[in-house]
Amino acid sequence: MGAYVSIRGWLECDETQLATVQEIIATHDDDHYTNGWGSPRRHVNWTHYIFYGADIRESALNWFTDQIRAIARIPASDADGDLVQGLFLASHEVEGTTEWQVRDGQLFIAPADIRHRYLDE
Repeated sequence: MGAYVSIRGWLECDETQLATVQEIIATHDDDHYTNGWGSPRRHVNWTHYIFYGADIRESALNWFTDQIRAIARIPASDADGDLVQGLFLASHEVEGTTEWQVRDGQLFIAPADIRHRYLDE
């Protein structure tokens, strides 16, 4: 049936970028794994956060990383030049945990630190 990957993490952005993040998520809506996306009930202060948490089939990883890469490319919306950034941990049933850093307009994937090994148990 295929392996599963547990994905959990968040993105940080400003209000203008958040609207674009939501558009990207909507264009990838699959009426299933899309339900893993969530945000606070009410916005607090200046940074907007959007979270993801779900166990997805390995075959859906490209669907998810395509979204993250598109979100990472969202340009800065003000003079501060802040891009969307975030952090995800992805625990693969077979291959272990990787860390996904969203920064500098890209998605960087690397083996997770040993400190996160407990998530694979």
